[in-house]
Amino acid sequence: MWQQIQANKRNSIILLAAMAVCLMAVGFAIGLGFFGADGGFIGVIIATVIWLVLMIVSFSSGDQILLAASKATPVTHDVHPQLFNVVEEMTIAASLPKMPKIYIINDAAPNAFATGRSPETASVAVTAGLLASLNRDELQGVIAHEVSHIIHRDILFVTLAGIMLGSIVLLSQIFLRGMFYRSMMGSRNRRYSSGGGGGGQAQIIFMVIALICAILAPIFANILYFALSRRREYLADAGAVRLTRYPEGLASALEKISSSSVKLATANKVTAPMYISNPLKGKKGVNLFGTHPPIDKRIRILRTMSRGASFKDYSDSYSQTVGGKAVMPAAALKEDQNVEIRPASSKGRQAMSKNKQTRQLGDIMRMVNGFAFLNCACGLKMKIPPNFKAAKIACPRCGRESSISDKG
Repeated sequence: MWQQIQANKRNSIILLAAMAVCLMAVGFAIGLGFFGADGGFIGVIIATVIWLVLMIVSFSSGDQILLAASKATPVTHDVHPQLFNVVEEMTIAASLPKMPKIYIINDAAPNAFATGRSPETASVAVTAGLLASLNRDELQGVIAHEVSHIIHRDILFVTLAGIMLGSIVLLSQIFLRGMFYRSMMGSRNRRYSSGGGGGGQAQIIFMVIALICAILAPIFANILYFALSRRREYLADAGAVRLTRYPEGLASALEKISSSSVKLATANKVTAPMYISNPLKGKKGVNLFGTHPPIDKRIRILRTMSRGASFKDYSDSYSQTVGGKAVMPAAALKEDQNVEIRPASSKGRQAMSKNKQTRQLGDIMRMVNGFAFLNCACGLKMKIPPNFKAAKIACPRCGRESSISDKG
């Protein structure tokens, strides 16, 4: 997959350059709008400084910013042992140099994403809703998808894009709000009236140009981001199948994720492309500028794979289902020609009732929030909040006292 890795590095450079152009255009337009004909270069200088700062921030701590924006909490093995085991399995299968850090987002909506600058600094974040609703095979498919993003160096692209796109949108919003408040206060009218007719008309033209650029620049940046994002999802699906050798695991997981009616509260237009499934898209909505390919197509491709789990098998299934040019790089199609599909695992066959899913979701969210669990001899599981200071606790069912030191 070295060709794809190189392609993603090139895409990251292209993205940086294109986002820089957008940022400069917004800066130039804002300079024209606020400082007149000679103010465009002042705006460009300011935008250049902002771009350099953003680049430094993106490379140094962009992943942590995105994790914090998503309200992802780092967790230990004790919170969800199965999740850690699956991530460890996929790390070994993918020959990653280091196991990604694991985060859980305390949200009932099922979803997941990976971020970081490189495989050595990668992180995987999953929602509590995902852990509560998927069986082991499905969870393995999702984690393999995210690990594939790490292998392909997609995570650097997503991190850079998220920070840059968010900054362009923020700068445009600041300008548009500034214009609104200036208009409300009447300061703009006073400036036009004091500068003479010709100067006032020129200033109006500059403000209109600035307004158009401030509106169009985020749209252009979004389209660029989305155009480079969709193909990544197909490639990550192919990589996930290759790692797990079980297409149905990922297909079933995508089906459950897409059928969920719960909205991810922390998602926004900047972070949405990071997720395995677009968290902002309605169940039956149409999104012309979607960050992801249609999820029903992704599922059909996976379920059409019956002969094997290699990159070539995925490419053949893609051509059969979607049509058009093969999505896999030519070099990848020559690798792993015969990769057999494995049967479902025993834990993958186990169905979970809705009530059990709800209980498990609640337990996961409490553990992420620092709750501890203590099993009473009568069989009741007591959930102890982190601020509980007493040395002992009485069971609400049988009254038997248990030592808090026994909690785990």
